[in-house]
Amino acid sequence: MEKKNILTYAGLQKLETELQDLKVVKRKEVAQKIKEAREQGDLSENAEYDAAKDEQRDIEARIEEIEKILKNAEVVLEDEVDLEKISVGCKVKILDCEYGDELEYQIVGSTEANSLKGKISNESPVGKALIGAKVGDSIQIETQAGILEYKVLGIERNNE
Repeated sequence: MEKKNILTYAGLQKLETELQDLKVVKRKEVAQKIKEAREQGDLSENAEYDAAKDEQRDIEARIEEIEKILKNAEVVLEDEVDLEKISVGCKVKILDCEYGDELEYQIVGSTEANSLKGKISNESPVGKALIGAKVGDSIQIETQAGILEYKVLGIERNNE
């Protein structure tokens, strides 16, 4: 049985939009590049042809990857998220007990994770430890950098 890909509704829309763009726009663009490169004659030493074929292979691989993700997608509707405890689809405010910093994360499925945008996976060490915690709870997370301690300050719906 294949693993379910947990997605927020926003994440689902983003993937569907990317898939549509790849299928409708990018495929045509790369087909045109291949056609133009073929018209230049000898394909054995045609760098433009090779680059276009590589791009085509990348596009097809990404289309296949997105379709596989969507086939096994389980969508979490942010409006239905239980705000009593942390779960996928919510935004959390936590306090880093060691440094006194307030941090804010959105808990998402692994497909959408992007730490630079404050989106952490429910499968990451921090995400895993936060799932199920309530406001006021203190949690400890064992990481390669040592034990981190956080206190949950707030849970809210993600308003993306």
